[in-house]
Amino acid sequence: MAENPDALVAMERILSPHCRVTRTSGGALIADWKRTRFLGMATADIQKFADESSTERTELVTGLIRAGCAAGRQKEHSNVAVGLWLRGVHLLIRTIGFGRVLRLLSLAAPDYARADPASAEDVARLKRAVQSHSRRSWFVNDDCKAEAVTAFVLLRRRGLKAVLHVGVREHPFALHAWMSSSGVCIPDADPRGHAFTPVLSINGGGQ
Repeated sequence: MAENPDALVAMERILSPHCRVTRTSGGALIADWKRTRFLGMATADIQKFADESSTERTELVTGLIRAGCAAGRQKEHSNVAVGLWLRGVHLLIRTIGFGRVLRLLSLAAPDYARADPASAEDVARLKRAVQSHSRRSWFVNDDCKAEAVTAFVLLRRRGLKAVLHVGVREHPFALHAWMSSSGVCIPDADPRGHAFTPVLSINGGGQ
């Protein structure tokens, strides 16, 4: 049976970062470097990853999750959860300062990242939820730092790639924070048309 390249790519996307796939004549070999072990998968099983609605694919993914070679994708946070995170982050920034909050990101935003990126639609929905809560809350009141950190943490906790930026504008002097993922910024990188030059970018886990 000829191997379907799309099926192999689909399988690679759900594997944990510490696992690597090598093609073999009979299928593929998964190297789990975290546990120093190797798992084999036949070509017939690899083909099943091309059909995301397949029951057999679901069983294979479940098996990889149980073996520690893949992580189940976390669901999107509810609208209520987004609001609670936003208010909590804003309160933390006001209490201990923005700089200290950035140093705590490694605790709240894990460094683990899935191979498949966040979709622009997912990030756009998160942006609408974050900004809706921010504008309706007299407490948060459009705080760019709280919006950016909240969006960054929520995406990172789902294992999705995100970058937190802090920028500066010289004339007139101002600071601005935003998060970027899949081409979407939360909040906008250039509010009211004013461009900010990034002076700090955090990719994940506070790094």
